Amino acid sequence: MAGYGGQSPQDKQLWYVYILKCSNGQFYTGCTNNLEDRISRHNMGQVVATKENLPVEIVTYIAFKDKYKACDFEKYLKSGSGRAFSFKHFR
Repeated sequence: MAGYGGQSPQDKQLWYVYILKCSNGQFYTGCTNNLEDRISRHNMGQVVATKENLPVEIVTYIAFKDKYKACDFEKYLKSGSGRAFSFKHFR
């Protein structure tokens, strides 16, 4: 069922690519459709990749309307050139 402007509620959902700084100085990049919940889960130790280096703090996040574009950008940031881009622009 389409909502206002012909968009369904799912069309309005945003996806976030985020960068965290862990307590050991390392950075973590992830993607989610619920940023507040995901950061909370990181800080409660429920995310394997960061649970040994708590607390984490958010450095930056970018919102996308398209899930696949968000996932592609996360994948790029985890690549060699993406890590260099991230380091130069976000840290």
